[in-house]
Amino acid sequence: MFSIDYLNDALTPWVIVIVGVVISAVVLYILKKLIMHRLRKLTSETRYMLDSLMVYALSLPLTVFAVACLLMVVEALLNYTGLLANTGQAYGDTLIKILLIMAVILFVDRITMGFIGEQAERHENFKNSKTILKGISRGIIICIGALVLLGTLGISVTPIVASLGITSLAVALALQPTLENFFSGVQMVIDKPIRVGDFIEIESGEQGFVDKIGWRSTWIRMLPNNTIIMPNSELSNSKIINYFYPEKELSVPVEVGVHYSSDLEHVERVTLEVAREILVSHEWGVDDYETFVVYTAFADSSINFTVMLRAKEYFNRFWVKSAFIKALHKRYAEEGIVIPYPIRALNTRQESATFTPPVTDI
Repeated sequence: MFSIDYLNDALTPWVIVIVGVVISAVVLYILKKLIMHRLRKLTSETRYMLDSLMVYALSLPLTVFAVACLLMVVEALLNYTGLLANTGQAYGDTLIKILLIMAVILFVDRITMGFIGEQAERHENFKNSKTILKGISRGIIICIGALVLLGTLGISVTPIVASLGITSLAVALALQPTLENFFSGVQMVIDKPIRVGDFIEIESGEQGFVDKIGWRSTWIRMLPNNTIIMPNSELSNSKIINYFYPEKELSVPVEVGVHYSSDLEHVERVTLEVAREILVSHEWGVDDYETFVVYTAFADSSINFTVMLRAKEYFNRFWVKSAFIKALHKRYAEEGIVIPYPIRALNTRQESATFTPPVTDI
């Protein structure tokens, strides 16, 4: 009986702690759900972006804050039951401080990242620099948060700040290629030779859409749906053709040749009629473009000329050109305009001549 009573006396404090922790965890979980539900309901009734962003940013930090509160409850219960030593209490207090500071850092980070992402959807400048701005902002937040955390824990940050000069020089030398790519990315964001969504052609010949301008590299999605990842330093120093700058519309030249016996005035009139019809009817044609014909050469088999069309985007030009060629071929057949095959004249008399060797005196 003595042993059972002793066991009950020994287990009672732990039972109190466990039950208290479970109840506290359930209460904190319910409180968090109620708070988030109420805040989401309030922000859904407003048209402001900032309040919705704050609710989004609050979710994870609130969980960390609830864990810190749960640790406070555990510490209080252990103190009440006499199970907590002084050393354990010191460690517990330190852990609670770390969690509270982490909750603040997470909240600031999430609201900053959310604000940059929201502005990227609204403004072109933020869209192009979104990745770089997020990287810079997150780095600043983490550095400041780390200094605050060290100061809170009683670690002097003055020697750390003083040593940053020498340390930053060593880091800059060690990370020279990375820093070069970073500043090249910043330069491209500021100078805007390319933007996210632009269709470009780089010096090596690859073409594609700019998917992302990161702090180290730029991602270019090619037409076959694979991606080129180029370091920013190489891209900033290479020649780039931007087919979306200054605007997406571009001219589409089509080379045509007709027979020498053709009436060129009639050919031009028919060709322009077909070109205008295609530009108006085709979904990717520019319907208000004043198309024109320019005769360019007396070629071996035909009189050549260029028809200038206009497409809404670079990639659309293939379909506009294809539709124009089909319509022009059909109309030429109706009008009796001949597109000649290549002609070569063979001098059969010369080819059949026999070779007579020269007569020499012996």
